Amino acid sequence: MPGSPQSRTGRPPAQRAVKRSAAPGPPHENPLLRLHRRLRRAWDRPLTAYYLISGGSALLTVLGLVMVYSASQITALQLSLPGSYFFRKQALAALIGAGLLVAAMKMPVKLHRALAYPILAGAVVLMILVQVPGIGMAVNGNQNWIALGGSFQIQPSEFGKLALVLWGADLLARKQDKRLLTQWKHMLVPLVPAAFMLLGLIMLGGDMGTAIILTAILFGLLWLAGAPTRLFAGVLSIAVLLGFILIKTSPNRMARLDCIGATDPGPGDACWQAVHGIYALASGGLFGSGLGASVEKWGQLPEAHTDFIFAVTGEELGLAGTLSVLALFAALGYAGIRVAGRTEDPFVRYAAGGVTTWITAQAVINMGAVLGLLPIAGVPLPLFSYGGSALLPTMFAIGLLIAFARDEPGARAALALRQPRFGRKRGAGVSGSKRSPRSWNTMRRRASGARSSGER
Repeated sequence: MPGSPQSRTGRPPAQRAVKRSAAPGPPHENPLLRLHRRLRRAWDRPLTAYYLISGGSALLTVLGLVMVYSASQITALQLSLPGSYFFRKQALAALIGAGLLVAAMKMPVKLHRALAYPILAGAVVLMILVQVPGIGMAVNGNQNWIALGGSFQIQPSEFGKLALVLWGADLLARKQDKRLLTQWKHMLVPLVPAAFMLLGLIMLGGDMGTAIILTAILFGLLWLAGAPTRLFAGVLSIAVLLGFILIKTSPNRMARLDCIGATDPGPGDACWQAVHGIYALASGGLFGSGLGASVEKWGQLPEAHTDFIFAVTGEELGLAGTLSVLALFAALGYAGIRVAGRTEDPFVRYAAGGVTTWITAQAVINMGAVLGLLPIAGVPLPLFSYGGSALLPTMFAIGLLIAFARDEPGARAALALRQPRFGRKRGAGVSGSKRSPRSWNTMRRRASGARSSGER
């Protein structure tokens, strides 16, 4: 306009003032709070448990195969076997276990419940056959194996864990549907007598470690069923008393208690395995000596590829490797608790809780023994140690958890939104409307009101 002052940019001074007085931006947010909020959103996504269980179990199995190959080479050569002997057997077991995992993942809940009684009956029969002369065989002083021919053996007590989880979950679910769990008789009978029967068959063979895991599963089921404190304390007191008697009457078990925190093998090298497990962990440092470079596996550390594979992992992969394994087990435990807590199906809740108790308790007992914090119980690290008898039921149980995680209302809604990339027109089946990328939130809220029945 004529007569109005102009700047070199051609804009009046008023416009420049408005430009300079822009509104201040939002205050700077704490990066830790922002990271915490993002993690909370990630944990709350409907498929988080599904990804944690499937991804964590796959990583543990693959890393376990690598460590079995590394830790078992020297043992195989000492037995005049090929260096990859134990690895090939473990890989075959992992392949069969993957088939069982997929089968368990695809089965409906009704079929899982129908398999509970046959699996329990089969496990009991096999554990009885273990005590029959000529059929059962002793390994490391424990009579808990059955020879299948050649170099293949089976440990029926490992399948007893899966049997107790499935049968106990089905039993408690049926009693809850009939509103019988408010009576202590129905909560204990026949669950506790059946569990004690399995424990007795296991203890006949002298396998204290597996008996501890089975006891942990029993207490996990009772806790999920809402057992009163007095009832829970009573059963726990009986279990502790029996355990004390079994330990006190066995010099071998008393010697294992004496090796907790030991730094010297002691007289007669009674704590040789425990001490050399600590040596392996201590020599690993932060990042380890390198894959395959363990020194303790050269005959110094007994059971390097089975019960003490965590020690070899610490020596070769260092603190970073052991913390990674620990984080994977923590992720599995968190995902299992989430699945058990979010479902409305009582069978799913008890089965998911039982499997989670089984895997986490066994991992804690194994790693605690290697670290010198617990007595050596002789239990393998789930999904990680060598042993097909332990791997097969564990992978079937992981398949159960994956199936339950996929069956969450929010997870079903999120999976239903996924469309195949090829073979379907964009927007087909949506009446011409475009779906919002956040529509799974609405569907999860809508589906959460529906009760998931185990009898479908």
